Amino acid sequence: MNARQKFVSSVRALLAFLLTAIIVTGGSTAAVAADYVPISGAGSSWSANALDQWRRNVKQYGMSVNYASTGSVDGRNQFKGGTVDFGVSETPYGLKDNGVVDELPTRPFVYIPIVAGGTAFMYNLTSGGNRITNLRLSGDVVTKMFTGVITKWNDAAIAADNPGITLPDRAVVPVVRSDGSGSTAQFTLWMATKYTSLWNNYCNAVGRNECGQTSFYPTKSGMVAQPGSQGVSGYVAQKANEGTITYVEYSYALKTNFPVAKILNDANYYVEPTASNVAVGLLGAKINQNKNSSMYLTQELGGVYNSKDARAYPLSSYSYIIVPTTEQASFTAAKGGTLAAFSNYFLCEGQQQAEVLGYSPLPVNLVKVGLEQVSKIPGADTSKINIAKCNNPTFSASGENTLAKNAPMPDACDKKGVEQCTAGTGGATGTTSGGTTTGTTITGTTGGTTGTGTTGGGVMGGTMGTGPTTCDVDTGVCSNVKAIPVATTSNGWAATNWIILSVIIVLVLIVVVPPVVVTYAARKVR
Repeated sequence: MNARQKFVSSVRALLAFLLTAIIVTGGSTAAVAADYVPISGAGSSWSANALDQWRRNVKQYGMSVNYASTGSVDGRNQFKGGTVDFGVSETPYGLKDNGVVDELPTRPFVYIPIVAGGTAFMYNLTSGGNRITNLRLSGDVVTKMFTGVITKWNDAAIAADNPGITLPDRAVVPVVRSDGSGSTAQFTLWMATKYTSLWNNYCNAVGRNECGQTSFYPTKSGMVAQPGSQGVSGYVAQKANEGTITYVEYSYALKTNFPVAKILNDANYYVEPTASNVAVGLLGAKINQNKNSSMYLTQELGGVYNSKDARAYPLSSYSYIIVPTTEQASFTAAKGGTLAAFSNYFLCEGQQQAEVLGYSPLPVNLVKVGLEQVSKIPGADTSKINIAKCNNPTFSASGENTLAKNAPMPDACDKKGVEQCTAGTGGATGTTSGGTTTGTTITGTTGGTTGTGTTGGGVMGGTMGTGPTTCDVDTGVCSNVKAIPVATTSNGWAATNWIILSVIIVLVLIVVVPPVVVTYAARKVR
């Protein structure tokens, strides 16, 4: 072997060594990701769309998070029984429901806020063959519809809320949860607080004796009961089920491309549960700040129900993830490490997706105390819990909730009176109905299917159609957005991306560099 060949061989050997080092480093990185162990949880279907998206996002980091959307009551019971690593609920332990107190678990735990949102009223209603997408309802009217006082859609009280719509002579069919649910608890708490007599009279009539807040909706003839948020929203979304209305997280109306009713707030504006309106509404919430209480970080919503801000949605709230603070039975420090990493993710990066999924991102004060709770989970890597590196869309340098601060005022036609806005709501934002708008055709795509709609002349017009939409291929959640951020850090590419790029570069160097160097050296000798 001559000197030139020896030189080329040496250079290639050196580059091959570098390539091996990179691959070994990559394997080491993969091993770190593989150190996460699978965890499981159960509970709230109200929060399920957000959780399902976040679970998919963190798979790329080696986290396996299993979640069963079985309802808040079941989630609390399973956590109490130790059959899951975490529970998710809209209501805390310790409340009396139908005469029974929901006792606290024996295992130590804390609540962590997980996501905010609005309890929406999704409905299926047509008039003259066209879908109504701009319904408005006062709070007492909603309560009367779900307690059997109002039984027809053309009732004078509904008509008074909707001067721009000709309502059909069709039975009102309330669709309620058949399982114990946080959304039922939130809805009934609102009715029990704001419309006490109506709710108590109904409870007494069905044999529940002033049931107050309850996770189990007391039903009567003429209602339909379905399990889970998917169950009630799916029932209402069926074409044959006209006249139905349900209470469900706003996300499900977006997912099914159905409208929601705008609800009258205490400022006399009809508003829908958009992310910004929920953020404004929650400015009125009081948070339990007693760190020695088992109710620490739980919410009191009276100030939300009575907010005088024109932008506030009155049924705004947030849900909790219930996590253990000690190792016990099958919950190990290894599981705690995964649960803490997942919690750190959804409190920060995950909140970027809250709005497009139909929720409202948590404000900085809840994220800050939430991260403090994350550090109490056994096995948590506290070095990675840093509010300064938390990429949450509501944060600002001044500490204000930017989403609430910049929330737009409602349109003039949303104020209670004889005028009524014609734009569709919820998942039907690309449609126009009611009022006197004429001459516009609306087209769009939803999940690859083209929909069309036309505004009508006179009282009612418009079939279901949507504007430009992006849909998640796994969850089916659609939204009018251009992109959805999913990264868990703000540092650009993940480590695996850099490893792949480095391998490619070194391979190119192995092939190209030695001959070039030798040729250049030979020319210098001449």
